[in-house]
Amino acid sequence: MATKQKYYVVWRGIKPGIYKSWEDCKKQTAGYEGAQYKSFKNLEDAKHAYSKSYWEIANLKGKKNLLELNTIEKPILPSISVDAACAGNPGTLEFQGVYTETQTPLFSRGPYKMGTVNIGEFLAIVLGLAWLKKNKLDYPIYSDSKTAIAWIKKKQVNTKLEWTDENQELLNAVHSSIKWLKENKFDNKILKWKTDIWGEIPADYGRK
Repeated sequence: MATKQKYYVVWRGIKPGIYKSWEDCKKQTAGYEGAQYKSFKNLEDAKHAYSKSYWEIANLKGKKNLLELNTIEKPILPSISVDAACAGNPGTLEFQGVYTETQTPLFSRGPYKMGTVNIGEFLAIVLGLAWLKKNKLDYPIYSDSKTAIAWIKKKQVNTKLEWTDENQELLNAVHSSIKWLKENKFDNKILKWKTDIWGEIPADYGRK
């Protein structure tokens, strides 16, 4: 039986585009850090997918037709997204911010000793707000941490993490962030990333 023709969309690779064979797709993505690609059964779906962002397509759940994407709520663009990664709880913590649409890095901090994901998310949001204010941008910020977003609104951190000499640097960063929130005004919206619809947040470290 003849193999059915598939089409491969490369969003992020050596040369993004639509390819007619896996071998051609592989040439554009193999060894390319953060490569984004996906196969489709027909050219129409491939073209439609290529007109969208990778994260709108790759984690699409419960949709029979790609054209249904037009009815799905989409993230606001332009915007920035933040995320934190922690090896343990508590553990070694780092966090970063990226442009939502392109995943282009904006800032990265860490590693910090003895931290938590929520603290990392909180620090990332504040750093994102400071970056946007400095650059006079009104972009919203996306985070997948409800807790961190709540802390931003209250301008305080409610954590059970034990502060010791080992994580003093992290505590200093938290105090500085709270101070910044209390001394600065901002109109940027802090929004919850809808992982169930959009997939992992673009700033995700991919270590799950």
